[in-house]
Amino acid sequence: MNIDQLLGVLRRDESFMSCVTHWHTDPARPARYAPWPECLDDRLPSMLEKRGIHQLYTHQAQAVEASARGEDVTIVTPTASGKTLCYNLPVLSAILRDPNARALYLFPTKALSADQVSELYELIQLLGVDIKTYTYDGDTPAAARRAIRQAGHVVVTNPDMLHSGILPHHTQWVKLFENLRYIIIDEIHSYRGVFGSNLANVLRRLMRLCEFYGSHPQFILCSATIANPKELAETLIGRSVTVVDDNGAPMGERHVVFYNPPVINEQLGIRRSVLNETMHVAKTLLLNDISTIVFAKSRVQVEVLTKRLKDLARDPVGNSGRVRGYRGGYLPSERREIEQGLRAGTISTVISTNALELGIDIGSLTACVLCGYPGTIASTWQEAGRAGRRRGTSLTVMVASSAAIDQYIVTHPQYFFSQSPENALLNPNNLYVLLNHFKCAAYELPFRDGETLGGAPGAEEMCEYLQEAEIIRHVGDTWHWQAEEFPASEISLRTAMTENFLINDITDPAHVRVIGEMDRFTVPMLLHENAIYLHEGVQYQVEKLDWDACKAFVRRVEVDYYTDADLNVSLSLLDISEEAPGAAWGEVRVIAITKIFKKMKFDTGENLGFGPVMLPESEMHTTAVWWTLPEECANLFDKDTLQNGMLGVANLLRIVAPLYLMCSTRDLVVSYQVKCPFTQMPTLILHDSCPGGVGLAEKAFRMRDTLLLHALQIAQDCTCEHGCPSCVGPVNEVGETGKAAAIRLLQMLLNKEKPA
Repeated sequence: MNIDQLLGVLRRDESFMSCVTHWHTDPARPARYAPWPECLDDRLPSMLEKRGIHQLYTHQAQAVEASARGEDVTIVTPTASGKTLCYNLPVLSAILRDPNARALYLFPTKALSADQVSELYELIQLLGVDIKTYTYDGDTPAAARRAIRQAGHVVVTNPDMLHSGILPHHTQWVKLFENLRYIIIDEIHSYRGVFGSNLANVLRRLMRLCEFYGSHPQFILCSATIANPKELAETLIGRSVTVVDDNGAPMGERHVVFYNPPVINEQLGIRRSVLNETMHVAKTLLLNDISTIVFAKSRVQVEVLTKRLKDLARDPVGNSGRVRGYRGGYLPSERREIEQGLRAGTISTVISTNALELGIDIGSLTACVLCGYPGTIASTWQEAGRAGRRRGTSLTVMVASSAAIDQYIVTHPQYFFSQSPENALLNPNNLYVLLNHFKCAAYELPFRDGETLGGAPGAEEMCEYLQEAEIIRHVGDTWHWQAEEFPASEISLRTAMTENFLINDITDPAHVRVIGEMDRFTVPMLLHENAIYLHEGVQYQVEKLDWDACKAFVRRVEVDYYTDADLNVSLSLLDISEEAPGAAWGEVRVIAITKIFKKMKFDTGENLGFGPVMLPESEMHTTAVWWTLPEECANLFDKDTLQNGMLGVANLLRIVAPLYLMCSTRDLVVSYQVKCPFTQMPTLILHDSCPGGVGLAEKAFRMRDTLLLHALQIAQDCTCEHGCPSCVGPVNEVGETGKAAAIRLLQMLLNKEKPA
């Protein structure tokens, strides 16, 4: 059955349609073309015609012309709209005219780097000229590195390698830095939060070295659709950019279906499991041989869905390779094999975390199933864009979970389809981030008195602080590096944690092999001793976790359950930045520890028991906003009612905060304390989930009343009697008094009700 036939069947299926809250259809759209830009080298149009490209789309021509005028350009168009040519053509044109010209390509992941290099190779082969293009990352053999440094016209790398493998060794890259004409940064919407803040500082260091070597490169940046591409690009590179967003690429007919699992308990507002309903939708697509990508929100969800769909797809001899999982933690060779299988069509269903959200070429998929709302409108469109590509009909089904934000989105589809995608927030001047990169910059080149790092504030204070720590010393008018350590090796661009844990399979003691890796923050929840670790649908039990050596040892098992751990978090106040009546924002210390894990049955999700986790706590400094309830207001409630009401308000803030702060639910944490250690009063706390914060807490403080008003509106407008997942939370969590108490607390916080 093809996709058009299946859509007709689904529309007539009463059980399916009873769960559909909205069915949105975008009609097919033809391509819009522009003439070849005159600024291009004459050899390029004839080369593209060999590939069947006889004209450029409007946005491609506009980007090429803006680059030719010497402008820094940001291209903002949907997935599969041909953004790659927007930067490959100016780069190839520059190198054809000047063989000494160089270009540096930055991609957020190794997979994307490899994918884009292969496309550039094809163009160069068709040109028949000697333009050397190399990938330079952790997998590049040592013997090849010298050749790349000397001869590479185009060096393709990722921010991590630029930060630790190129900038600190700039004296070996003189030819690149002296002749650098273009810096290409793709997928810039992925550079937000701590990763984006780090990259902005890496680029400050890069431009400082370019200035030292006498080059003045242009930037070409590409992004999926977000609300603030100009602001994001200008914050990243510290310069003004021209935005090109007039998408001329064609698009096939696109169907987006919001699917809300049926209610199985009216009183408690409990719906059927999002995992089971996603499985049901994916099963329908798999049995009809529709090529599909399923996006899950966690590694555990990916592995549970992979196992169940593999069991369904198994042929008479036991092969189930048509179904594959894909996530961070798989070995690079495993991920490449899956990407090739998708392109070749030998894999019909892939279950992934957002690792495949970026523009890796995975061929033409027809359908996309989202297991829960991805957290942002931008991510939802980016994931949906992996299906359909340019021609033919595509289907995206978003299966809502019981999470309040999911319920808000599926019951307010007009919000989703009328709202612009989110802003990407980053803060390059975050003190934690800036100080780290200031150290790296001092190692790379001495600082002169009065010199800053890309115009960042506080350079003099940082120099003095580093001198006190005996890291740099002041001689004449220059600050010189004097410490022995290599600073870049200690700084991770993506997380606050530096080391990854290696996962070793010891099922056969004679052949111990590494099967994956995991970041330090995730290990306490998924790799504690006696955890069931899932990898490509195969179950392993963690026999031993060596915390100091960053190694886990696992043994293959067959059990009918998986494990999930609970994280306990406590907060303490470091500093108050600003106060207002009933609210404040500032810096806090967040201490997280995992103490217990639970065993969950695969097919039903029921709880089979608990076990202890014996691991050290982790600590993070970040920014937070908090609301305090005056004592006279708190005294109007008994203890249980106050606690239920505060839990209800916290649940409501979890819905509205991501909508107004334009961020993912994962970017912030909302909690409450009936007696907060640093206010001594009932307090609601919202904090950034990354070290140092990226500005979310401050933004929430500035719009604190707007957040509370919208939370109050959601609670009052919801038709449930005592609470449900769409507002304050289910009755079994907030109790029968929770909803009324939450409404009253919000009115008090907004000063709409005065205590008697």
